[in-house]
Amino acid sequence: MNFKSSLKKLDAQIFSAFEEEEKRIRDEIILIASENYPSRLVLNVTGSIFSNKYAEGYSGKRYYAGCENVDVAENLAIERAKKLFNCDHVNVQPHSGTQANMAVYSGLLKPGDKILGMRLDQGGHLSHGSSVNFSGKLYEFDYYGVEPETEIIDYERVFQKAEEFKPKMIVCGASAYPRSINFKKFKEIAREVNAILLADVAHISGLIATGLHPSSINVADITTSTTHKTLRGPRGAIIMCDSKFATSIDRSVFPGIQGGPFMNNIAAKAIAFNEALKPEFTTYCYQIILNSKVLSNSLKELGFRVISGGTDNHLVLIDVTSRGCTGLEVETILKKVGIIINKNSIPYDELSPRVTSGIRIGTPAVTSRGMKEKEMLLISELIHEAIKFKENDKKLEKIKEKALSLALEFHVPGIDD
Repeated sequence: MNFKSSLKKLDAQIFSAFEEEEKRIRDEIILIASENYPSRLVLNVTGSIFSNKYAEGYSGKRYYAGCENVDVAENLAIERAKKLFNCDHVNVQPHSGTQANMAVYSGLLKPGDKILGMRLDQGGHLSHGSSVNFSGKLYEFDYYGVEPETEIIDYERVFQKAEEFKPKMIVCGASAYPRSINFKKFKEIAREVNAILLADVAHISGLIATGLHPSSINVADITTSTTHKTLRGPRGAIIMCDSKFATSIDRSVFPGIQGGPFMNNIAAKAIAFNEALKPEFTTYCYQIILNSKVLSNSLKELGFRVISGGTDNHLVLIDVTSRGCTGLEVETILKKVGIIINKNSIPYDELSPRVTSGIRIGTPAVTSRGMKEKEMLLISELIHEAIKFKENDKKLEKIKEKALSLALEFHVPGIDD
């Protein structure tokens, strides 16, 4: 009896949710910038016997016996990540990007220390100092952002802010910034004010690994990343750092903020890193960026205001207020026709984070399905039509049929493999 048959027989309620989710993934065009489809191998190992083993500590220095096999998996994950990113030291145990950042803060700073981060409403992340997040509660944050005219980071302004605030750490990297980040400029600023530089590259690490975005490795003191966005691995995170920070980081991850690592995820990370070392992964990441640029240009031609005028990476930010909508309204409209995006604040947004003036669109998942420039043009047209006919149910139903037809032309990695 295979997995699905067993699940259906033994737990019909979970089976129903599983089936519906599989159908949703096949039927919808997913444009969430932080989502992707890992391979079948990654999915299988994530749900494997490696889930069973408690392995507190590190390879060769565990607090439990019987860790010889999971040590092999963790060592492979570390060595492959080092090769992929050309870095000195890697910790592969963090459960999430936020916990990776937490480990860096707690390992190198004291509560109340000053950190300079990017404003959440201009592209930053909750763990970069939001008042509702642990980071904003435990540390004293100040913020840099983008310029009102260009909607791009002005590094001279960041330097001025750093000189005034005198932070112990500067955080660069973003979750909603469509332009390249100049890590070398950030390093110069950090050096001038004697601050540690943390680069959070959760969104762009796949692009960095393939040389398609400037790298933070061996530039920033510490780099954190998730493993499931453009890296196309399991949900989780890693920390990469100069060797002089290795002991502090490792002790902060365990026993500082985490207990037993998820060895199933670590084994799956090892597989994902190995996949990312192959030439076809570079081709894939190149297509991500190409798709993003085509989508951005097409939406601009259709009358949308594109934040910063374009994109250099995997995501596009769109101001939808010029179309008489809020981000929340557009998210809801597009969901009706089977296109999944997320509402998102835009720089200097006058609407609340629950409503927003913009939307964020990402291309990693649709690129994983094999979609290219032609499909990006079709998707932009579908988005345009759905908003134009937002109050016409018959029109929306026809748009939904088009979106479904497009989605079903392409396989879903991990499901249809």
